[in-house]
Amino acid sequence: MSEAFDNVLLWISQHPEQAGWVIGLVACVESLALIGAVIPGAIILIGAGALIGAGVLDFWSSCAWAIVGAIVGDGVSYLLGRRLDYLTTRWRWLRVHPDYVQKGVDFFQRYGDISVLLGRFFGPTRAVVPLAAGVLKMSARRFYTANILSAIVWAPAYLAPGMLLGHSMNQNDWVHILLSLLGLTTIILIWLGLRYYGRRNNT
Repeated sequence: MSEAFDNVLLWISQHPEQAGWVIGLVACVESLALIGAVIPGAIILIGAGALIGAGVLDFWSSCAWAIVGAIVGDGVSYLLGRRLDYLTTRWRWLRVHPDYVQKGVDFFQRYGDISVLLGRFFGPTRAVVPLAAGVLKMSARRFYTANILSAIVWAPAYLAPGMLLGHSMNQNDWVHILLSLLGLTTIILIWLGLRYYGRRNNT
């Protein structure tokens, strides 16, 4: 799989004018229930971040595509969750692995609406929390509000590590360096917030 990721990043670097829709597609697939659990699209996003840092790709357009892709992916997963009873009669995988959905349900019940934000940043729950939100009939207004806001935070945060790496080739670009540091800081703050909520709910 690593070879496939390398080929995708090589293609992006050779066709920067078409990189946006590829980044959006990767962000979408990574957020999809079932598929996102087995495809680590974050690797490609980090690689795209490195290309941004090196000046090959534009930050703002790449980030916008990643945001749109993440919103669409979570939105599809949410809609699948609302029809889960219908889907389990047709998808054998869901019947054989009921624990997959249960993990997302447990996470959602523990953290409530904020789970849509937190779930984006943690691999085991990334692709299943929107599905669980649909299963538990979270209102569409609340879900899409959390979905959009979390995607706006998630996209630059996941591009940030690669951008810092790419900046080793372009050390005078202070705007992108600051954006990268902001993204990393966001990841750390969300991780600390998750630990805080977890400890509070356990008391």
